[in-house]
Amino acid sequence: MSEAQRKIIPFSMPDIRHRERVYLEECLNSGAISGDGPFSERCHKLLTNHFGVPVLLTHSGTAALEMGALLLDVGPGDEVIMPSYTFVSTANAFVLRGATPVFIDIRPDTLNLDETQLEHALTPRTRVVVPVHYGGVGCQMDVITGFAQKNGLKVLEDAAQGYLAAWDGQPLGGIGALGAISFHATKNVVSGEGGLLVINDPKLEARARIIREKGTNRTDFSRGKVDKYEWLDIGSSYLPSDLIAAALLGQLEEAAAITDYRKALWRQYHARLADLAGQGRFRRPTIPQRAESNGHIYYLLLESPARRKQIQSLLQEAGIAAHTHYVPLHTSFAGRKFGRSVGDLPVTERVFDTMLRLPLHGRLTAEDVDRVCDLVIAAHAKPTGAQS
Repeated sequence: MSEAQRKIIPFSMPDIRHRERVYLEECLNSGAISGDGPFSERCHKLLTNHFGVPVLLTHSGTAALEMGALLLDVGPGDEVIMPSYTFVSTANAFVLRGATPVFIDIRPDTLNLDETQLEHALTPRTRVVVPVHYGGVGCQMDVITGFAQKNGLKVLEDAAQGYLAAWDGQPLGGIGALGAISFHATKNVVSGEGGLLVINDPKLEARARIIREKGTNRTDFSRGKVDKYEWLDIGSSYLPSDLIAAALLGQLEEAAAITDYRKALWRQYHARLADLAGQGRFRRPTIPQRAESNGHIYYLLLESPARRKQIQSLLQEAGIAAHTHYVPLHTSFAGRKFGRSVGDLPVTERVFDTMLRLPLHGRLTAEDVDRVCDLVIAAHAKPTGAQS
């Protein structure tokens, strides 16, 4: 077996470069390591320029979603429409406020929230719609925002996977009233843990700063606008350490190059696997013309759960990590306890049964992608259940 054949290929690895180390050392040496220090300020400036609206760093994408639920005054008796095929944080942010997540199905092409199901989920209790931009591919935001406006609802975008992706030229997270971004270690641009709240509704900015600082006006105090700070509202400690901001700044300054590299690997997968997809052996990701992806995920939707298991096992035996994804929230214990679904969700359940995500990260090489594709192609030459 050659060295290339023996090489372990992890599923995900952070693309850490040089500036992160420089900035972390600078931050440590300065002693200014608590929240909203000099590196946070630099990140805020860069990210505000990107989105064109105010932003606030948070300690996670989950924190950004929780802040969004607080800012939108969601509470007991309220309902929030979201896809079932998403991470638990999407629902938890609202369940923590006593609201009910209402799960709808996803589109079969992009795996995003199916906007045609929104009307079926609407009740007098509906307050918010949460589109989740799966894999950094934008939802049909014009339809979703139009529906929300018509029915007096707010839109909170879960763009956890969406940094440097866009819909109709608008950055994901920058279209609804609020947007949540993640910089978790599994994302394209990372700070270990970390997130961002994008504030597109100017009426929410002042209160967002209060909620983020434990419900106080400490931000105004630190800027010399008041001579002492006090408790004004509910809130929590949502800001990250400046150490996290220092690492993030290095990533943000390299974000375009990181994203371009991932997109090149994504295109390589797509080209190598085109023939089998054309034969109907599996489905590849779909990116609508109006969407600009950031190359976050590359997945296959296999013909059956058995085929998915077979290919995953063959890759694992070769030292290649490939994973499934979310357990649909409407089928989970907490999802049944705290939420409800609108009818059957057949697309969601089929995707859960047949999806296999392939390795995609900044430490992956073109040769690695070829090796993964060679094994996937070879696996389809064998009957389902056959072993090597």
